[in-house]
Amino acid sequence: MQTDKVIHHIVGWLKNYAETANAKGYIIGVSGGVDSGVVSTLCAMTGLDTLVLEMPIRQKADQIDRAQEHIAFLERKFKNVKGLRVDLSPTFEEIFTTFKEIGEASEQENLAFANTRSRLRMLTLYHFAQINGLLVCGTGNKIEDFGIGFFTKYGDGGVDISPIADLYKTEVYELAKALDLPESIKNAIPTDGLWDTDRTDEQQIGATYPELEKIQKEYSTKTEQDYTGRALEVYKIFRRMHSAAKHKIEPIPVCYIPEELKK
Repeated sequence: MQTDKVIHHIVGWLKNYAETANAKGYIIGVSGGVDSGVVSTLCAMTGLDTLVLEMPIRQKADQIDRAQEHIAFLERKFKNVKGLRVDLSPTFEEIFTTFKEIGEASEQENLAFANTRSRLRMLTLYHFAQINGLLVCGTGNKIEDFGIGFFTKYGDGGVDISPIADLYKTEVYELAKALDLPESIKNAIPTDGLWDTDRTDEQQIGATYPELEKIQKEYSTKTEQDYTGRALEVYKIFRRMHSAAKHKIEPIPVCYIPEELKK
């Protein structure tokens, strides 16, 4: 990948989109991960207003430290960047207590609360985006957004623009190196940060990003019969998650009414 040219292309695309939309710039939620680290830096490079929000919810200390380190890095390097911390833990605890009173303890409930965290962050981003005349910039990559659907519908999937959605996770790491992000960001183990326990992305998924990327690249031309061993295991993981996530990946189904029924 021609990393420098890709960076230049994305920065130009971001700047043009914001100016066409009459927006002052972008707002991005930063988690201490490589995706948000790369996207927030690309937005900062446009020279437009860039607001980076840290929104902890029962967050692990190392994630908070990485997010704060990255915000400080951006503020030192770019005059157009402003960092903001919005502690959403008290708000989430109120929601947790209210919902817990009428819910049943289960793995599905735990997943629902994880998604609630993501949706609470989306609400926060859009609130501050509207106040400041900014667009919400997404941080999803190609494998997450269009492969296995590893994002929350109307959570981190609720954005105005997606600058790295055509890049695989491994390619995002290449951009992180080229942008010379803090070592903690460049080496961060992928995690969605939505659980009380330490759960990396790969532990939740059951496969590594390189393994999944290989399957996604071949998915339209190969079938289950083309794989054996570990590759077959990963193929089945990808197929299961891709099929289950189609409601997130594809546009919302619309029931179109025949014209003759409208008369």
